[in-house]
Amino acid sequence: MTARLADIAAQAGVSEATVSRVLNGKPGVATATRESVLAALDVLGYERPVRLRQRSAGLVGLITPELDNPIFPALAQVIGQALTRQGYTPVLATQTPGGSTEDELTDMLVERGVAGIIFVSGLHADTTADTSRYDQLRGKGVPYVLINGFSPKVQAPFVSPDDRAAMQLAVTHLAALGHTRIGLAVGPKRFVPVLRKIEGFQKGMRDRLGLTPEQSEELIQHSLYTLEGGQAATTALIARGCTAIVCASDMMALGAIRAARQQGLNVPKDVSVVGFDDSPLIAFTDPPLTTIRQPVQAMGQAAVRALLEEVGGTPAPHSEFVFMPELVVRGSTASAPPAA
Repeated sequence: MTARLADIAAQAGVSEATVSRVLNGKPGVATATRESVLAALDVLGYERPVRLRQRSAGLVGLITPELDNPIFPALAQVIGQALTRQGYTPVLATQTPGGSTEDELTDMLVERGVAGIIFVSGLHADTTADTSRYDQLRGKGVPYVLINGFSPKVQAPFVSPDDRAAMQLAVTHLAALGHTRIGLAVGPKRFVPVLRKIEGFQKGMRDRLGLTPEQSEELIQHSLYTLEGGQAATTALIARGCTAIVCASDMMALGAIRAARQQGLNVPKDVSVVGFDDSPLIAFTDPPLTTIRQPVQAMGQAAVRALLEEVGGTPAPHSEFVFMPELVVRGSTASAPPAA
């Protein structure tokens, strides 16, 4: 027990006597110190004493797409931590191909009496989807917040990265490196983030390279948000003479690098590649990926704040909170290759 106290004290940066007071529920310990000791318990893998376990203020549902794309687990972790700090228990519900639909997951969460729901990249981002499902949910008295995607038809707080600005950052970076044939690999056109990325890309191409939207249209390739989707889109864009590819996700960017290498091209010497998300571990790819970082921490925390305001009866503005992304330059972009 003494060794355990010493470990916890060292991790929390307090004395063993303070750890003992916290574990025994004694008064006279500052709230911040108490939380540090409890966090040290969690980090070291020790079980909290029953008397110190928090009573949950309620369940909050989090509905995400499949977790293959590492940006979704990263966002889920931020949201889960923020909810836990506020005393709520997050319930993660994941959509998988052939599995439960968003509507089925929503019904399941409502039946379990969740205090609210956070939707990540859901049907609200699909311009062809029926948004009345969200009106019905509000009619049941269940507050919700929507991340990635916007619809003026839905009265709720939205949280999004600035997709237009993201593409302009990427195009500006590549144009400064001397690239004039810059391609865009994106997902299906019916999704709001895709439409916004196209708008930002075309504005960047017009402002930096003088191309009209009609001229830059042939430099846009729609595909799937997967490694294979990025590979297919990049193969088509390289065939059109592109020396740089901007991808709508880091997974697509990894596929773009694979496509270039399959054609005997070097990244970044022959083809530059820019991703989108700055997913965990993406800095350790070969080459390390230049990408647009989504402000995941800020977006996740904002979504939780907005939801808990709704739950508490002081609704957040039913509008869109837009967060500025950041260009992270690594090793997958370089000066344009000399003209043949």
